Amino acid sequence: MSRRTAIRGALLGGAGLAAGLAVAPAVRASCGWDRPPVTGGYAAAADNLGAVAHPDVTIRYRGDTTERLVAFTFDDGPAPQWTPAVLDVLDQSDAPATFFMVGRNLVRHHGLIRGRMNRHAIGNHTWSHPDLATLDLRQVSDELQRAHDAIREHTGRTPELFRPPFGHLGGSTVLAADRMGYDVVLWSDEMHERSFGGDPRAQAAFIVDSVRPGSIVLAHDAGGARRLITVRGLAAMIDGLRRRGFRLVTVPELLAAAPRADAARSH
Repeated sequence: MSRRTAIRGALLGGAGLAAGLAVAPAVRASCGWDRPPVTGGYAAAADNLGAVAHPDVTIRYRGDTTERLVAFTFDDGPAPQWTPAVLDVLDQSDAPATFFMVGRNLVRHHGLIRGRMNRHAIGNHTWSHPDLATLDLRQVSDELQRAHDAIREHTGRTPELFRPPFGHLGGSTVLAADRMGYDVVLWSDEMHERSFGGDPRAQAAFIVDSVRPGSIVLAHDAGGARRLITVRGLAAMIDGLRRRGFRLVTVPELLAAAPRADAARSH
């Protein structure tokens, strides 16, 4: 039996919630960060940040680079009010980001992003935002495929990145991502939308102070009013990070920086 067949069999045998628990311990440390993973389902169950290498899918919590690069990511949109507000700040700051879009929201609100995504990357965040760790392979595959098709139709791009809702990774999710050629992107830092008493300045200061080279930061461009703390503090975050010498990049740009960092260390 080949290694690939064995891994597939193990994942199929424990598809859904149970297999997610088997995936997390395979995470290997790549940077020696002294902080545990942030909240996010089985992302938080891992002992270290890094990458999980499966036959054809990679699970990333951060970029493996020593360059002062950071990737802001926005989940759950597009949505009226939220997405245009985020895009306005990013435009004014000349800053790129990565948007993990929910397919049905994109179908409803694709006009919000028309002509505004040139500097940004787009990823798959499922069709309807369910907890994929509770679904079987057929159901997970349908969620990914419907969102994949919507992104292609309404943006003209073929997404290559996928983020599971809540960061929950069951075995069926890994298999579906593998079959569709996706890399899975989780996060190393996140906006604390329930904290800081709703003060955008405090939220911004926290992000500016806590980000490290290679950070992938979780934010949202849809949801409840508490998430306005992120939108209202976004410009200050960008300015503060730039003062610390950081450059904002998309997730694909962040992941592409790893070989350059590895090459530099080998000389």
